[in-house]
Amino acid sequence: MDKNDTIFGKILRGELPSERVYEDDKVLAFKDINAAAPVHILVIPRKHLVNLFDVEMDSEEDKALVGHIMAVAAQVAKEQGLEESGFRLVLNNGAGVGQTVFHMHAHIIGGRDLSWPPG
Repeated sequence: MDKNDTIFGKILRGELPSERVYEDDKVLAFKDINAAAPVHILVIPRKHLVNLFDVEMDSEEDKALVGHIMAVAAQVAKEQGLEESGFRLVLNNGAGVGQTVFHMHAHIIGGRDLSWPPG
């Protein structure tokens, strides 16, 4: 397996610092240093997947991992006080839609009005 040299791979290996808010044997959640809202947390799998296109439909492990990311995102959002106001969960899949780090990750974004269309 190729070494994951993305910034997230380096964070997972402890080579770069992060403000961790949750971790287990499958995922790591930490505060985004380029926050787009008062609460902006990334949830990344420990397994290197580029994005959702790398998830194998016939892999129960991959499908369970995606579900786990969603469950962790909900738990972290609650812990961050977003249960009443809500939050946006974003997974960019490809450079053409804004993915800049090619290690699958979910953005938990909240803490301000994110209604669409804006105001």
